[in-house]
Amino acid sequence: MAATDTPPAVSRPAVPGAPPPRAPARRSVRWQRAERRASPYLYIAPFFAVFGVFGLFPLLYTAYVSLTGWRADTDGSEGTFVGFDNYRTLLHDQFFWNALKNTLGIGVLATVPQLLLALTLAHLLNYRLRGRTLIRMGVLLPNVTSVAAVTIIFVQLFGRDFGLVNWVLGLFGVDHTDWQAGTLSSWAAISVIVAWRWTGYNALLYLAAMQAVPFELYEAAAIDGAGRVRQFWSITVPMLRPTILFTVITSTIGALQMFGEPLLFGASQTPMAGGSQHQFQTLALYSYDQFWGKFKYGYGAAISWATFLVIVVIVVLNFLLARRMKGVDAS
Repeated sequence: MAATDTPPAVSRPAVPGAPPPRAPARRSVRWQRAERRASPYLYIAPFFAVFGVFGLFPLLYTAYVSLTGWRADTDGSEGTFVGFDNYRTLLHDQFFWNALKNTLGIGVLATVPQLLLALTLAHLLNYRLRGRTLIRMGVLLPNVTSVAAVTIIFVQLFGRDFGLVNWVLGLFGVDHTDWQAGTLSSWAAISVIVAWRWTGYNALLYLAAMQAVPFELYEAAAIDGAGRVRQFWSITVPMLRPTILFTVITSTIGALQMFGEPLLFGASQTPMAGGSQHQFQTLALYSYDQFWGKFKYGYGAAISWATFLVIVVIVVLNFLLARRMKGVDAS
Protein backbone atom coordinates (compact mmCIF):
# COMPACT_ATOMS: atom_id res chain seq x y z
CA MET A 1 0.00 0.00 0.00
CA ALA A 2 1.31 3.39 -0.93
CA ALA A 3 2.08 5.85 1.77
CA THR A 4 -0.41 8.36 0.36
CA ASP A 5 -3.35 5.97 0.51
CA THR A 6 -5.89 6.61 3.27
CA PRO A 7 -7.33 3.73 5.17
CA PRO A 8 -11.03 3.02 4.64
CA ALA A 9 -13.48 4.36 7.21
CA VAL A 10 -14.43 1.79 9.74
CA SER A 11 -17.83 2.02 11.43
CA ARG A 12 -17.62 1.94 15.13
CA PRO A 13 -19.74 -0.63 16.84
CA ALA A 14 -22.33 0.56 19.29
CA VAL A 15 -21.09 0.75 22.81
CA PRO A 16 -22.93 -1.75 25.00
CA GLY A 17 -25.25 -0.02 27.47
CA ALA A 18 -25.20 3.38 25.66
CA PRO A 19 -28.62 5.15 25.50
CA PRO A 20 -30.31 5.32 22.06
CA PRO A 21 -30.42 8.68 20.22
CA ARG A 22 -33.03 10.95 21.77
CA ALA A 23 -36.07 11.95 19.69
CA PRO A 24 -36.92 15.67 19.39
CA ALA A 25 -38.45 17.02 22.56
CA ARG A 26 -42.24 17.05 22.65
CA ARG A 27 -42.11 20.65 23.84
CA SER A 28 -40.27 21.84 20.74
CA VAL A 29 -42.82 20.13 18.46
CA ARG A 30 -45.64 21.88 20.28
CA TRP A 31 -43.79 25.17 20.00
CA GLN A 32 -43.42 24.75 16.23
CA ARG A 33 -47.12 24.00 15.85
CA ALA A 34 -48.07 27.03 17.93
CA GLU A 35 -45.69 29.18 15.90
CA ARG A 36 -47.26 28.06 12.62
CA ARG A 37 -50.72 28.81 13.94
CA ALA A 38 -49.86 32.18 15.49
CA SER A 39 -47.59 33.58 12.77
CA PRO A 40 -50.43 34.69 10.42
CA TYR A 41 -52.02 36.63 13.28
CA LEU A 42 -48.69 38.23 14.12
CA TYR A 43 -48.29 39.39 10.51
CA ILE A 44 -51.67 41.18 10.49
CA ALA A 45 -51.40 42.42 14.08
CA PRO A 46 -49.75 45.77 13.10
CA PHE A 47 -52.75 46.69 10.98
CA PHE A 48 -55.22 46.00 13.78
CA ALA A 49 -53.01 47.83 16.26
CA VAL A 50 -52.94 50.94 14.05
CA PHE A 51 -56.68 50.62 13.34
CA GLY A 52 -57.43 50.30 17.04
CA VAL A 53 -55.49 53.44 17.91
CA PHE A 54 -56.47 55.66 14.98
CA GLY A 55 -59.81 54.13 13.97
CA LEU A 56 -61.67 52.24 16.65
CA PHE A 57 -60.71 54.40 19.62
CA PRO A 58 -61.74 57.72 17.97
CA LEU A 59 -65.01 56.10 16.90
CA LEU A 60 -65.84 54.94 20.41
CA TYR A 61 -64.65 58.18 21.98
CA THR A 62 -66.82 60.18 19.57
CA ALA A 63 -69.78 58.03 20.61
CA TYR A 64 -69.08 58.92 24.24
CA VAL A 65 -68.71 62.63 23.45
CA SER A 66 -72.04 62.57 21.60
CA LEU A 67 -73.72 61.63 24.89
CA THR A 68 -72.33 64.68 26.69
CA GLY A 69 -73.08 68.38 26.62
CA TRP A 70 -69.45 69.33 26.10
CA ARG A 71 -68.93 72.84 24.80
CA ALA A 72 -65.48 74.35 24.41
CA ASP A 73 -66.78 77.81 25.33
CA THR A 74 -68.34 76.60 28.60
CA ASP A 75 -66.20 75.56 31.55
CA GLY A 76 -67.04 72.31 33.31
CA SER A 77 -69.23 70.95 30.50
CA GLU A 78 -66.77 68.27 29.39
CA GLY A 79 -68.10 65.55 31.68
CA THR A 80 -71.76 66.58 31.61
CA PHE A 81 -73.73 63.47 30.63
CA VAL A 82 -76.93 64.31 28.74
CA GLY A 83 -77.78 60.89 27.30
CA PHE A 84 -79.56 61.01 23.95
CA ASP A 85 -80.55 64.68 24.19
CA ASN A 86 -78.20 65.60 21.33
CA TYR A 87 -79.85 63.01 19.09
CA ARG A 88 -83.33 64.22 20.04
CA THR A 89 -82.28 67.75 19.13
CA LEU A 90 -80.90 66.39 15.87
CA LEU A 91 -84.28 65.00 14.83
CA HIS A 92 -85.81 68.49 15.01
CA ASP A 93 -82.85 70.37 13.55
CA GLN A 94 -83.79 71.74 10.12
CA PHE A 95 -80.15 72.45 9.27
CA PHE A 96 -79.29 68.78 9.83
CA TRP A 97 -82.02 67.63 7.46
CA ASN A 98 -80.96 70.27 4.97
CA ALA A 99 -77.37 69.02 5.16
CA LEU A 100 -78.58 65.43 4.70
CA LYS A 101 -80.59 66.47 1.64
CA ASN A 102 -77.60 68.30 0.18
CA THR A 103 -75.32 65.34 0.83
CA LEU A 104 -77.64 62.85 -0.84
CA GLY A 105 -78.35 65.18 -3.76
CA ILE A 106 -74.71 65.93 -4.49
CA GLY A 107 -73.85 62.26 -3.96
CA VAL A 108 -76.36 61.06 -6.55
CA LEU A 109 -75.36 63.71 -9.09
CA ALA A 110 -71.69 62.89 -8.61
CA THR A 111 -71.81 59.10 -8.31
CA VAL A 112 -74.20 57.93 -11.04
CA PRO A 113 -72.65 59.82 -14.01
CA GLN A 114 -69.18 59.16 -12.64
CA LEU A 115 -69.57 55.38 -12.58
CA LEU A 116 -71.30 55.28 -15.97
CA LEU A 117 -68.54 57.38 -17.51
CA ALA A 118 -65.87 55.26 -15.80
CA LEU A 119 -67.43 52.07 -17.18
CA THR A 120 -67.52 53.52 -20.69
CA LEU A 121 -63.96 54.81 -20.42
CA ALA A 122 -62.70 51.44 -19.18
CA HIS A 123 -64.43 49.71 -22.10
CA LEU A 124 -62.62 52.01 -24.55
CA LEU A 125 -59.27 51.57 -22.81
CA ASN A 126 -59.67 47.81 -23.05
CA TYR A 127 -59.18 48.03 -26.82
CA ARG A 128 -55.75 47.92 -28.42
CA LEU A 129 -54.84 51.58 -28.74
CA ARG A 130 -51.57 53.31 -29.52
CA GLY A 131 -49.96 54.62 -26.38
CA ARG A 132 -52.40 52.61 -24.29
CA THR A 133 -50.18 52.57 -21.19
CA LEU A 134 -49.69 56.33 -21.31
CA ILE A 135 -53.41 56.92 -21.67
CA ARG A 136 -54.16 54.63 -18.73
CA MET A 137 -51.69 56.53 -16.59
CA GLY A 138 -53.22 59.82 -17.72
CA VAL A 139 -56.73 58.99 -16.53
CA LEU A 140 -55.35 58.54 -13.02
CA LEU A 141 -53.73 61.98 -12.84
CA PRO A 142 -56.85 63.81 -11.54
CA ASN A 143 -57.00 61.43 -8.59
CA VAL A 144 -53.44 62.15 -7.45
CA THR A 145 -53.99 65.90 -7.68
CA SER A 146 -54.67 67.78 -4.45
CA VAL A 147 -58.36 68.32 -3.74
CA ALA A 148 -57.58 71.91 -2.74
CA ALA A 149 -55.87 72.68 -6.04
CA VAL A 150 -58.62 71.01 -8.07
CA THR A 151 -61.44 72.79 -6.25
CA ILE A 152 -59.79 76.22 -6.47
CA ILE A 153 -59.34 75.80 -10.23
CA PHE A 154 -62.94 74.71 -10.70
CA VAL A 155 -64.16 77.66 -8.61
CA GLN A 156 -62.50 79.89 -11.17
CA LEU A 157 -64.03 77.90 -14.03
CA PHE A 158 -67.50 78.25 -12.47
CA GLY A 159 -67.06 81.96 -11.77
CA ARG A 160 -70.15 84.07 -12.28
CA ASP A 161 -68.66 86.94 -14.30
CA PHE A 162 -65.45 85.66 -15.84
CA GLY A 163 -65.75 81.88 -15.55
CA LEU A 164 -64.97 79.70 -18.55
CA VAL A 165 -68.14 77.64 -18.09
CA ASN A 166 -70.41 80.69 -18.29
CA TRP A 167 -68.45 81.96 -21.29
CA VAL A 168 -69.00 78.68 -23.16
CA LEU A 169 -72.69 78.63 -22.22
CA GLY A 170 -72.97 82.24 -23.38
CA LEU A 171 -71.96 81.13 -26.87
CA PHE A 172 -75.24 79.19 -26.98
CA GLY A 173 -77.31 82.08 -25.65
CA VAL A 174 -77.44 80.93 -22.01
CA ASP A 175 -77.32 83.72 -19.44
CA HIS A 176 -74.57 83.78 -16.84
CA THR A 177 -75.27 81.55 -13.84
CA ASP A 178 -74.23 82.23 -10.27
CA TRP A 179 -73.19 78.66 -9.53
CA GLN A 180 -72.72 79.28 -5.81
CA ALA A 181 -76.07 80.99 -5.23
CA GLY A 182 -78.53 78.32 -6.32
CA THR A 183 -79.12 74.89 -4.84
CA LEU A 184 -79.15 72.81 -8.01
CA SER A 185 -76.42 74.88 -9.65
CA SER A 186 -74.08 74.45 -6.66
CA TRP A 187 -74.88 70.74 -6.51
CA ALA A 188 -74.03 70.39 -10.21
CA ALA A 189 -70.75 72.33 -9.87
CA ILE A 190 -69.54 70.32 -6.87
CA SER A 191 -70.61 67.08 -8.56
CA VAL A 192 -68.47 67.94 -11.58
CA ILE A 193 -65.47 68.44 -9.29
CA VAL A 194 -65.99 65.08 -7.59
CA ALA A 195 -66.64 63.23 -10.85
CA TRP A 196 -63.55 64.75 -12.49
CA ARG A 197 -61.31 63.53 -9.65
CA TRP A 198 -62.63 59.97 -9.29
CA THR A 199 -63.77 58.88 -12.75
CA GLY A 200 -60.29 57.77 -13.82
CA TYR A 201 -59.71 55.83 -10.60
CA ASN A 202 -62.93 53.85 -11.01
CA ALA A 203 -62.19 53.36 -14.71
CA LEU A 204 -58.92 51.61 -13.87
CA LEU A 205 -60.74 49.34 -11.42
CA TYR A 206 -63.22 48.39 -14.14
CA LEU A 207 -60.39 47.94 -16.62
CA ALA A 208 -58.58 45.52 -14.33
CA ALA A 209 -61.79 43.52 -13.92
CA MET A 210 -62.42 43.51 -17.67
CA GLN A 211 -59.02 42.02 -18.38
CA ALA A 212 -59.91 39.08 -16.12
CA VAL A 213 -62.93 38.17 -18.27
CA PRO A 214 -62.15 35.06 -20.37
CA PHE A 215 -61.64 36.01 -24.01
CA GLU A 216 -63.37 32.79 -25.09
CA LEU A 217 -66.71 34.29 -24.03
CA TYR A 218 -66.32 37.14 -26.49
CA GLU A 219 -65.23 34.73 -29.26
CA ALA A 220 -68.30 32.56 -28.70
CA ALA A 221 -70.57 35.60 -28.68
CA ALA A 222 -69.00 36.89 -31.89
CA ILE A 223 -69.57 33.52 -33.57
CA ASP A 224 -73.22 33.71 -32.52
CA GLY A 225 -73.48 37.09 -34.20
CA ALA A 226 -73.37 39.40 -31.16
CA GLY A 227 -71.92 42.83 -31.79
CA ARG A 228 -69.68 44.76 -29.44
CA VAL A 229 -72.57 46.59 -27.79
CA ARG A 230 -74.38 43.33 -27.20
CA GLN A 231 -71.19 41.74 -25.83
CA PHE A 232 -70.70 44.67 -23.49
CA TRP A 233 -74.15 44.40 -21.90
CA SER A 234 -74.42 40.61 -21.98
CA ILE A 235 -70.88 39.61 -21.00
CA THR A 236 -68.83 42.51 -19.66
CA VAL A 237 -71.37 44.08 -17.32
CA PRO A 238 -72.52 40.79 -15.68
CA MET A 239 -68.91 39.69 -15.18
CA LEU A 240 -68.08 43.07 -13.64
CA ARG A 241 -70.93 43.01 -11.14
CA PRO A 242 -68.76 42.43 -8.02
CA THR A 243 -66.47 45.28 -9.07
CA ILE A 244 -69.43 47.53 -9.83
CA LEU A 245 -70.86 46.78 -6.38
CA PHE A 246 -67.52 47.63 -4.81
CA THR A 247 -67.27 50.97 -6.63
CA VAL A 248 -70.88 51.82 -5.79
CA ILE A 249 -70.25 51.22 -2.09
CA THR A 250 -66.95 53.10 -1.97
CA SER A 251 -68.36 56.00 -4.01
CA THR A 252 -71.39 56.16 -1.72
CA ILE A 253 -69.20 56.29 1.37
CA GLY A 254 -67.03 58.98 -0.20
CA ALA A 255 -70.06 61.05 -1.23
CA LEU A 256 -71.58 60.91 2.26
CA GLN A 257 -68.24 62.01 3.75
CA MET A 258 -67.76 64.86 1.29
CA PHE A 259 -66.00 67.76 2.95
CA GLY A 260 -63.16 69.42 1.05
CA GLU A 261 -65.04 70.24 -2.15
CA PRO A 262 -67.99 72.13 -0.58
CA LEU A 263 -65.72 73.80 1.97
CA LEU A 264 -63.40 75.26 -0.68
CA PHE A 265 -66.23 75.89 -3.14
CA GLY A 266 -67.76 78.39 -0.71
CA ALA A 267 -64.49 79.71 0.71
CA SER A 268 -65.13 83.21 -0.68
CA GLN A 269 -68.38 83.47 1.31
CA THR A 270 -68.99 81.53 4.51
CA PRO A 271 -67.00 78.29 4.04
CA MET A 272 -68.47 76.30 6.93
CA ALA A 273 -72.05 77.38 6.22
CA GLY A 274 -72.05 75.94 2.71
CA GLY A 275 -73.36 79.06 1.02
CA SER A 276 -75.40 82.01 2.18
CA GLN A 277 -78.53 79.84 2.48
CA HIS A 278 -76.75 76.58 3.38
CA GLN A 279 -77.56 75.40 -0.14
CA PHE A 280 -74.53 73.10 -0.42
CA GLN A 281 -73.69 72.40 3.22
CA THR A 282 -73.04 68.68 3.62
CA LEU A 283 -73.18 66.55 6.77
CA ALA A 284 -69.41 66.60 7.22
CA LEU A 285 -69.37 70.37 6.76
CA TYR A 286 -72.23 70.83 9.24
CA SER A 287 -70.46 68.67 11.81
CA TYR A 288 -67.27 70.68 11.29
CA ASP A 289 -69.23 73.89 11.76
CA GLN A 290 -70.63 72.67 15.08
CA PHE A 291 -67.19 71.58 16.28
CA TRP A 292 -65.01 74.52 15.28
CA GLY A 293 -67.55 77.21 14.44
CA LYS A 294 -69.85 76.97 17.44
CA PHE A 295 -67.62 74.78 19.69
CA LYS A 296 -70.45 72.32 20.39
CA TYR A 297 -68.37 69.20 20.72
CA GLY A 298 -71.17 66.99 21.98
CA TYR A 299 -73.61 68.02 19.28
CA GLY A 300 -70.96 67.82 16.57
CA ALA A 301 -70.09 64.28 17.67
CA ALA A 302 -73.79 63.36 17.46
CA ILE A 303 -73.89 64.62 13.87
CA SER A 304 -70.81 62.54 13.05
CA TRP A 305 -72.39 59.41 14.47
CA ALA A 306 -75.65 60.11 12.65
CA THR A 307 -73.62 60.36 9.45
CA PHE A 308 -72.00 57.02 10.25
CA LEU A 309 -75.41 55.39 10.75
CA VAL A 310 -76.69 56.85 7.46
CA ILE A 311 -73.65 55.40 5.67
CA VAL A 312 -74.26 51.97 7.21
CA VAL A 313 -77.93 51.98 6.21
CA ILE A 314 -77.26 53.03 2.61
CA VAL A 315 -74.40 50.54 2.18
CA VAL A 316 -76.56 47.71 3.53
CA LEU A 317 -79.38 48.69 1.15
CA ASN A 318 -76.94 48.67 -1.78
CA PHE A 319 -75.67 45.25 -0.76
CA LEU A 320 -79.17 43.79 -0.39
CA LEU A 321 -80.26 45.27 -3.71
CA ALA A 322 -77.24 43.82 -5.49
CA ARG A 323 -77.79 40.44 -3.85
CA ARG A 324 -81.44 40.43 -4.90
CA MET A 325 -80.53 41.32 -8.49
CA LYS A 326 -78.01 38.49 -8.51
CA GLY A 327 -80.70 36.08 -7.31
CA VAL A 328 -83.10 37.23 -10.03
CA ASP A 329 -80.46 36.69 -12.73
CA ALA A 330 -79.59 33.26 -11.35
CA SER A 331 -83.23 32.18 -11.48
